[in-house]
Amino acid sequence: MRPEHYKDGGAADQSTRLKVGFVLARSFTLSAFAMFVDTLRLASDEHDRSGRVRADWQVLGSTRHLITSSCGVQVAPTSDFVDPGRFDYIVVVGGLLNRQEPVDRDTVAFLKLADTKKIPLLGVCTGTFILAEAGMMKNHDVCVSWLHAKAFRDRFPELSVRSDRIFNLDRRRGSCAGGSSAADMAVALVRRHIGREAERNALEVLQIEKARSHLEVQPRRPLYEEYKDTRLRAVLIMMEQHLDSDISIAQLAASVGVTRRQLERIFEKEAGMSPARAYAKVRLERAKVLLAQTKLPMIDIAMDVGFRTASQFTHSFKREFGQTPSRARAALLAVS
Repeated sequence: MRPEHYKDGGAADQSTRLKVGFVLARSFTLSAFAMFVDTLRLASDEHDRSGRVRADWQVLGSTRHLITSSCGVQVAPTSDFVDPGRFDYIVVVGGLLNRQEPVDRDTVAFLKLADTKKIPLLGVCTGTFILAEAGMMKNHDVCVSWLHAKAFRDRFPELSVRSDRIFNLDRRRGSCAGGSSAADMAVALVRRHIGREAERNALEVLQIEKARSHLEVQPRRPLYEEYKDTRLRAVLIMMEQHLDSDISIAQLAASVGVTRRQLERIFEKEAGMSPARAYAKVRLERAKVLLAQTKLPMIDIAMDVGFRTASQFTHSFKREFGQTPSRARAALLAVS
């Protein structure tokens, strides 16, 4: 590892501090950036004094123009693109996937320069998409949020991606699902390069009882987690994996060793709905995510989640959520 390890509670001089450069995408996720940088801040000094004793960080940019986050709060870069060799890590914080050109060409060139100098590059939230788009995630395992997993697979089918872990550190690459898991990734770096005492200090001030490891499973609540019957859960998982293809209820039943009628009884008893109704619900929940996260036309979203026509999709969506997909998209974007 590049920085030397510190002893617990030991002092650090300017030459051995953990140094992190942040690259913020347009419409970046403020919470993920804040959790990461505040973990460094609190680990860098004792008793919440915010001194840059054992760590330092900069927000890097091709210009000093304010960068607007997805919630509207703006952050100013604190440094131009200097020699990436000054940093131990470069962290790319992404945000809304529907933002075109989340970073400019100068930023991509800077990231590629950092790669040639063997500086580890970490993608936080959808920052991993930016690194992958630049061709810098080849031969590395990628971790993304389960919300973005399908979009990542569709865009980068040649890359290995998983959406069950909260973060991953893979040689000179790292990736993180975003949100609070940004703090967990930052804590892993603090533990590695500064020490356990710094880790404890950061967690205590952040009111985090215990840092999660890279093996922790993402806290998601898909429909199947609400039920105990293993056959029902298996079928719902299969439904999630076949949103855009036609798999019959009879095939779903056969996959768990029951007849169609038996599967219908299981669903009525456990879920209070038919398998067909559950399938539609799974598809429409996915469509709601696509409406918020992408600028795909309605017909493309409809086809992606298994509807044959836009009118059929609109009718089903309105029946499920009480409004048309267009109105839902406008409402979702207004609060993002």
